[in-house]
Amino acid sequence: MSAAIQPFKGLTDRFNGVTVDSQKENCELPNFLATLEESMKVWETSKKRGIWFKVDIQQSDWVPILAKKGFNFHHANTDYVMMFRWLPKEENNVPSYAHTMVGVGAVVVNDKSELLVVRERYGFTNWWKLPGGYVEPAENIVDAAIREVYEETHISTEFHSMLTMTQAHERMFGCSDLYFIVSLIPTSTDIEKCDREISECQWMKIDEYLDHDSVTELNKFFIKTYLNYKSNCITINCKHGIHSLLKKAYTVHYATKIDEK
Repeated sequence: MSAAIQPFKGLTDRFNGVTVDSQKENCELPNFLATLEESMKVWETSKKRGIWFKVDIQQSDWVPILAKKGFNFHHANTDYVMMFRWLPKEENNVPSYAHTMVGVGAVVVNDKSELLVVRERYGFTNWWKLPGGYVEPAENIVDAAIREVYEETHISTEFHSMLTMTQAHERMFGCSDLYFIVSLIPTSTDIEKCDREISECQWMKIDEYLDHDSVTELNKFFIKTYLNYKSNCITINCKHGIHSLLKKAYTVHYATKIDEK
């Protein structure tokens, strides 16, 4: 006599949904359909809401079975796919997956009023731009700016102020894009450009940059914003904390007036 089929345990979230991780609850393919059907009975009886399957690439043969049982793709990474099914009769309120890329650009000005500028090796190669790039997962914006400046130019920096940000749509992979501009203070001066990404890198006088034909109007706006903040003794600081309910770290940015030096 065969043993009774045991449903997946899963992990219940704060929205009364359940997530099954194939790496933690592996199930041989011949038994998967029966285990899934038994699990669905349990979840429907207990009025669970969103049912999630995080399917590792090693168990990718689960995917067509889940699809036939009404599960949809939500998102994917290099080594897993996340599928879900909404059980209640009410409207599905599962949010879309991350749809916005986050980038940083750095305004780095030395004590000679020179701006650190780069030309890309690929892409828009003729334009003088600010060093920067994309923010890595779980990386703070300021940390990303400091890292990108060092990777592209070998210039070490420290945080001075947030400056501004832009929002755009239909960018890479069809995602929206948030681009944060950060003012950094250089703590070194000798440039060593990253040959893999950068064709040219130099310190350029701010006035020259603002008059240069190979600088976009948007980048000129960023520098004018920097100069405006400086002349009016404005800075946008960062404060780190732990959310009282979620118990997770956050960073808040806020404007303040500084004493004129």
